[in-house]
Amino acid sequence: MLFRRRKPADLWERARTLVWPRRSFWRSAQYYVKRALRLTATPHAIAAGIAAGVFASFTPFLGFHFVIAAVIAWCIGGNLVASAIGTAVGNPLTFPFIWGATLETGRLILSGGASSHGAPVHLGRMLRHLEFSQLWTPLIKPMTVGSLPLGLFFGLVFYLLTRWATIAFREQRRKRLAERARRRAKAQTLSPRTATS
Repeated sequence: MLFRRRKPADLWERARTLVWPRRSFWRSAQYYVKRALRLTATPHAIAAGIAAGVFASFTPFLGFHFVIAAVIAWCIGGNLVASAIGTAVGNPLTFPFIWGATLETGRLILSGGASSHGAPVHLGRMLRHLEFSQLWTPLIKPMTVGSLPLGLFFGLVFYLLTRWATIAFREQRRKRLAERARRRAKAQTLSPRTATS
């Protein structure tokens, strides 16, 4: 197979790559941006797909972000591949900030503006005894409520940025291709003259 590694990655290497990319996070981000801009869809479809993925990343339902993003993208006319790319906003570096912000925003909304944290949650004990039903009220419910305004806000921001970037990228590409075609046509018109002389 083309571009296969000479030495196959072991289990440790694959696990590390899931959390920390081989090159850098900046290079991975650039890859996702270029991958999204080169999709063959309308600027609205690409931007709506990215926005759906960003919105899904703010929900606390890990493991379902692709499904949530795809459903939202389908409903608003977004690109499904772009929605999958948009879920990359939720990653091991951003999840602590996203979860903290959605939890605090949800608590603020549910308490009517009063800051009340309630009793501390013993997450380790609940997970050890598989008491997921007790996680709903102190954690999952406020995170779900808080994810709605934050997800909508950041989804809208990413929609506007992606739409603008897609239009600018395509305009720049159109100019570059037109310039290349003009040079090629000029070279073809000059080559018969040199052949006859």
